[in-house]
Amino acid sequence: MKILDEHPEIEAVGVESPPFGESYSEGLYGLFLYVCEAVYQHRKDVVFFDPWTVKALVKMDATIRRGSMDKRDMVEAARIDTGILKGRFNHNEADAYHIGRFAARFWEFVNGVITEKELVPSELNSWYRTHEFKRGVKAGKTVITGLSFKENDRFFRFSLIPREV
Repeated sequence: MKILDEHPEIEAVGVESPPFGESYSEGLYGLFLYVCEAVYQHRKDVVFFDPWTVKALVKMDATIRRGSMDKRDMVEAARIDTGILKGRFNHNEADAYHIGRFAARFWEFVNGVITEKELVPSELNSWYRTHEFKRGVKAGKTVITGLSFKENDRFFRFSLIPREV
């Protein structure tokens, strides 16, 4: 909460939602709840990314970068993007960097600052995915699964909620 107190200019944040069924899931969920409470109390907009989505976003284009992303890959991508090529850079810092970077892009997209044409393939797939059935019983039906269609489920505009007096 201290960071949000000290930096009122922060309007929106990105948070990694905890993976369930993994080691230390309960502890991560407790931390997640604490962060959510701080974000809500400060009325900051928030987008939640699951760990697999973060890794997919960092790939940028799955047709070019194949295979899974491990901790070293995430650190290397953060090093290249930030230009911090020497010194210590742990995987938690790299994850936080990527979440912040993609959260900023997500909010620019949702708020109309950038368009779908400006999204990299991984962002387009994650945030603006739709599928229209062409044949069969479901022909003509459109399924919407992108994150930008999940307001009040995977992203929240807490800034619009009035503060209690």
